[in-house]
Amino acid sequence: MPKTAAAPKKTVLVTGAAGSLARRVIARLHGKYNVVAVDFRRKVETDAGVPSYRVETYKRGFEDIFRAHRIDAVVHIGRMFAHESDRDRRYNANVLGTKKLLELCRKYGVQQVIIHSTYFVYGASAYNPALLDEDAPLKASEVTQDLVDSVELESLAQIYLWKYPELHITILRPCNVLGPGVQNTMSLLLSRPLVPVLVGFSPLMQFLHVDDMADALVLAFEKNQPGIYNVAPDDWVAYQVAVEQCGCRKLPVLGIPPALPKMVSSLLNWNAFFPPYLINYFKYPVILDGALFARTFGFRPRRNFNDIFSYYRKSKLMNA
Repeated sequence: MPKTAAAPKKTVLVTGAAGSLARRVIARLHGKYNVVAVDFRRKVETDAGVPSYRVETYKRGFEDIFRAHRIDAVVHIGRMFAHESDRDRRYNANVLGTKKLLELCRKYGVQQVIIHSTYFVYGASAYNPALLDEDAPLKASEVTQDLVDSVELESLAQIYLWKYPELHITILRPCNVLGPGVQNTMSLLLSRPLVPVLVGFSPLMQFLHVDDMADALVLAFEKNQPGIYNVAPDDWVAYQVAVEQCGCRKLPVLGIPPALPKMVSSLLNWNAFFPPYLINYFKYPVILDGALFARTFGFRPRRNFNDIFSYYRKSKLMNA
């Protein structure tokens, strides 16, 4: 009997390719799929057979990549953090860039889109329920204008999710992602030897190793179950305990009146690791119910808290 021709490999475009998380996703996909790497910061050095581009997603040149490659799926990790740019440029990159991406996906017949969001969209409040499921309202923009781009990105993605089901959009809202190479706010904070803590506050927090988040993104792509999902372990720890476990010394900062820690953070230029607009997240718990993602995709984190925190402890010992 003649052999059946093997199905052609899918081509997956991964944005944010310069980041630690995206590099891990690319490594997991490479070989099994064709991968195209994109980042707005720089052209990333990749393995042979992985084309790499430096382009801003909201600018005209981004479409050239869709013309040059037959893209089957997109894993959209690229996001500009607050400490990387001002609010206007961040809005252009995160919101207008995502809109451009989704429009190009429609135009060029992309069949699947995975969007990496953030738990920040829920907002931190003393009135949050003990566990936040995916139906909880997104209140972050009510608290601060600096998270408007995160909420609008999510809202935009949800519009496309329901309006264009052929795109098979999956939105993932992870808790704090930590580990080697991660440059988000919490990782920058816990990498420091001296860490500010608010006197009288130590909210419960969830943490996920960057390797587990990479596995979650690949699972979401391969199992293709569109929808909105929290990604978090079913365990949590007090913030000040996490600070101690990461080998940090505490710098007490008065938490009241509410304007005081924001003023201190602004005056000391702590925007990269203790930004004023995130102060409430260091006061009130934002605990995600990750059961839906775990059940739908068979996901279970492989790394525990000690695996996560030991990286930061060891880094400080090596630099001592």
